[in-house]
Amino acid sequence: MPINYPVQKIPEDMPENIITQKIIKCAIEVHKQLGPGLLESLYENALAVEFEIEGLKYRRQVEIPILYKGRKLGEYRLDLIVDEMVVVEVKSVERFDPVFEAQLLTYLRLTRKRVGLLVNFNTRLVKDGIKRLILTQGN
Repeated sequence: MPINYPVQKIPEDMPENIITQKIIKCAIEVHKQLGPGLLESLYENALAVEFEIEGLKYRRQVEIPILYKGRKLGEYRLDLIVDEMVVVEVKSVERFDPVFEAQLLTYLRLTRKRVGLLVNFNTRLVKDGIKRLILTQGN
């Protein structure tokens, strides 16, 4: 049973909305050029190229510490953080599992970011593989 974190739609005037629109544009271009079925790392590399073309600032494979009761358990690597506002998790899977959404929301909470995009490139139309989530206040 997946954990249900509260999510809401992104208001049109949020700066994160403008960034997510640009990220989605880049993802569509990558999918148009490469198609489905490749490794996630290849899509991440291609997204980085598109982000540069689009003028988006990004960090790849961002290490975040995982703390438990003030103690460091280890580190986790996020795929991408764009303009220090949007966490992007890249997937290339046949079946979209709801746990991916729960993971992205956990990453948002750990990074203290509000907005995340889950992009599954293993779809006929990439727009069908994109989920945009926002973490609500209080989480």
